[in-house]
Amino acid sequence: MTATDKPASGKWTASTILNYVSQNDIQAIWHWFVDIEGYLKGFAITPRELERSLTDGMHFDGSSISGFNAIEESDLIARPDLSTFADLPENADSPRSVRFFCDIQTPDGKPYKNDPRGALKRIIRKASRQGFTSYMGPEIEFFIFASMDNPKPTDFGGYFTGPPVDRGNKIRTDVITALDELGIPCEYHHHEVAESQHEIDLRYDEVLRIADAAITYKYVVKQVAHSHGVYATFMPKPIFGANGSGMHVHQSLFKGNRNAFANPKDKTGLSQLAKQYIAGLLKYAEECCSFWAPTVNSYKRLVPGYEAPVYIAWSAQNRSAMVRVPAITPGKEKSVRCELRCPDPSANPYLAFATMLGAGLAGIEENLKLEAPQKDNLYDLTELERHQRDIKDLPSNLSEALHHSKKSKFVRKLLGNELVENFVQLKYREFDEYRTQVTKWEMDRYFAVL
Repeated sequence: MTATDKPASGKWTASTILNYVSQNDIQAIWHWFVDIEGYLKGFAITPRELERSLTDGMHFDGSSISGFNAIEESDLIARPDLSTFADLPENADSPRSVRFFCDIQTPDGKPYKNDPRGALKRIIRKASRQGFTSYMGPEIEFFIFASMDNPKPTDFGGYFTGPPVDRGNKIRTDVITALDELGIPCEYHHHEVAESQHEIDLRYDEVLRIADAAITYKYVVKQVAHSHGVYATFMPKPIFGANGSGMHVHQSLFKGNRNAFANPKDKTGLSQLAKQYIAGLLKYAEECCSFWAPTVNSYKRLVPGYEAPVYIAWSAQNRSAMVRVPAITPGKEKSVRCELRCPDPSANPYLAFATMLGAGLAGIEENLKLEAPQKDNLYDLTELERHQRDIKDLPSNLSEALHHSKKSKFVRKLLGNELVENFVQLKYREFDEYRTQVTKWEMDRYFAVL
């Protein structure tokens, strides 16, 4: 291969990877994975260690990774997934680098049960045994601020604002270019509702690839923002009184080349299977919500009045419902899908997508009946009206969401008891730290009058 050659098939092997690294002056080979919260972790090796890694994987200390093993059982192995080999965007702060996503294993070569990526792969295998391929497409929003220490907006644009008011256009374009070079296509980008808020939509793909792409996307957005001298954050609600950032996830199941969600003869355009899948999302929403909205800040986004759904219901096109079915174009059956609107970008994509897919599959397995769609703006209904329609609320804070997950037999069976227990305990500690803080709001409200 020449200095720029990649496999014509697009499929990497150990041999083609070794040749590519040696002929392209690659100096760092990054091994990526995420902790239980979804934070990117990794280590780099030199080219001379690459053959050993491709053969045996690389050992590391799992006790230092959030939600992984205790110190007395800390040895783990990061084994590169060859299909994820890619060049990292070049920048002045680092040598020319490539990366793999890794599967985490125990020293005896078995999959590590608390690896979030491994958890998603288990649910994918379950879907595959039923003849399904799962596709998802996340819309991941973010904010750009002057710096990490100065949360000052860089523009005062609004929804679909164009340049020059939209000062993030060049950043988003650079992000899309970098992602394209990594083999991650994007559909479109635009300024979002809040000042200095932006959205880039990843193209629909098989669920494991899109989860890897979501992690890469967040890495690239932050790197590109840094190169422009600004700071990007995926915090769900960084500005009081403004819309928060969501991660709406479009979902469908295919059987071969056929979209199993589509039924053009049904007035909704949805197949019975799609209706059961949506019913599963609705049934298990409370139990899965801590994986879709996993921070204390998430629940400051999930409040009425800011376009974020707070009620467990579905609708065709109505954005006030938790699950929306986008408009269906006749003859475009492959695009039929549902959109889950409550997740946000602080979620671990592997665990979020695993619970979404798992809940949908459960709806199919349990032959759930889908309730009638809600056509009204749910924010306009009174509490009594919602009660009469049997519309439940999503959890109102992280503690409430964790309580549902902690007692959920469904989630524990889906993800594994130890992974769920580690996640819940970690997040309860986060909530306890939060609830014991004395905030400026409390001082302003109470100090002078009590």
